Amino acid sequence: MEIKFLGTGGAFDVDYLNSAAILRFREKHILIDCGFTVFPALLHKNMVSRVEYILITHLHNDHIGSLPTLLLYKNIIEKSEPPVILYPTEQFKQQLLAILQPQVREPEKYVRFLPLEQFAGITAVDTFGQHSEGMQTYAFIFEEDEKRIAYSGDLAKPEALFNRLDKMAPLPTCVYHDITFNPENTGHTYYKKLLPYLTNYDIFGYHCDPTKKPSDNTIRLVFYDPDLMA
Repeated sequence: MEIKFLGTGGAFDVDYLNSAAILRFREKHILIDCGFTVFPALLHKNMVSRVEYILITHLHNDHIGSLPTLLLYKNIIEKSEPPVILYPTEQFKQQLLAILQPQVREPEKYVRFLPLEQFAGITAVDTFGQHSEGMQTYAFIFEEDEKRIAYSGDLAKPEALFNRLDKMAPLPTCVYHDITFNPENTGHTYYKKLLPYLTNYDIFGYHCDPTKKPSDNTIRLVFYDPDLMA
């Protein structure tokens, strides 16, 4: 497995681009989230052609805003096979379609859909309402070659993800977790809540302005690790 981030910022951290990543997993490439800065980032880095599968953590604009443009580009400009959106539930698929249909007529022409359960090695963690009230969100766990990667999506309560990880068979695990340095930001995990988990997990923070990192933060940030950036 190899993960490369296309951006590490939140919705308003435009200097750091929307948080999203390309994961090389089981000889496939999976785009995790496609916010409004993601298509331009893929294009500038000559990485559009790598997108074979797509996972969406939730439907906020900084996680799905350029998805229609990406699908149209791959069809019209690349003339490539439609990418595959992996969806955890039928309800989430229908929510995705409702967003795509006004912008991409006949979405099935531009993208295929596959239930996540049919793609081995990926576990969806249902984090409904734990980022934004009443909103469906997901974290994802990937396993390959006796290694594990966890990706939080947007999650205010880290227990949802770490409780699931604690119940899984022991494996070397790297967790990429959204992080905030503002205790009043209730939609994301305040960094001090993640500190106890450093004992058992290798954790990197993303979805933040890295320049606001306080001096007592010991969680590494994706933005400052060149090996993690695309």
